[in-house]
Amino acid sequence: MDKIEKQALQVTKEIVVKFIEVGRISPSNFSENFSSIYADVIASVRAQQNAATEEANGDSK
Repeated sequence: MDKIEKQALQVTKEIVVKFIEVGRISPSNFSENFSSIYADVIASVRAQQNAATEEANGDSK
């Protein structure tokens, strides 16, 4: 697991904990929510990385 994936897991954990605190997620549906939130977080991070790479290479539109 690389550094980005570890950071995405940490962010996902913080989001899920906050959702549990406010009552949006319960322990019974934790696993399905954690997986989907992690997928969204990692997709966002990778999209941002790709955009930054394109900008650094002068490929931005």
